[in-house]
Amino acid sequence: QVQLAESGGGMVQAGGSLRLACAAFGRTFNSNTMAWFRQAPGKEREYVGAIWWSTGSTYYADSVKGRFTISRDGAKNTMYLQMNSLKPGDTAVYYCAAGRQGPSMSRDHYDYWGQGTQVTVSS
Repeated sequence: QVQLAESGGGMVQAGGSLRLACAAFGRTFNSNTMAWFRQAPGKEREYVGAIWWSTGSTYYADSVKGRFTISRDGAKNTMYLQMNSLKPGDTAVYYCAAGRQGPSMSRDHYDYWGQGTQVTVSS
């Protein structure tokens, strides 16, 4: 099995930045896609973005496009989420996910999930 672990969450003021990391642990990592989701209190878990692991191609939700950047270090099996120009609406628990299928905004396409890391943006 693959274990995912997020890190880097915290509290920042609006307009600030945070960098999240998601490390994948497993004897064999064969997932084609890693993705970021987030969930605010009382709301459904929503798609943030994804990366096609082999090529590094990235995809983003419209709400974060231009502000968030996904990258990966293949040698470390680690995905990053650079978040700039943060808004109070970005406050949520951020989860990373991995799946054997290609990039998708659907939760059903992902096989592994991390425990989540809290991001809080104050006004």
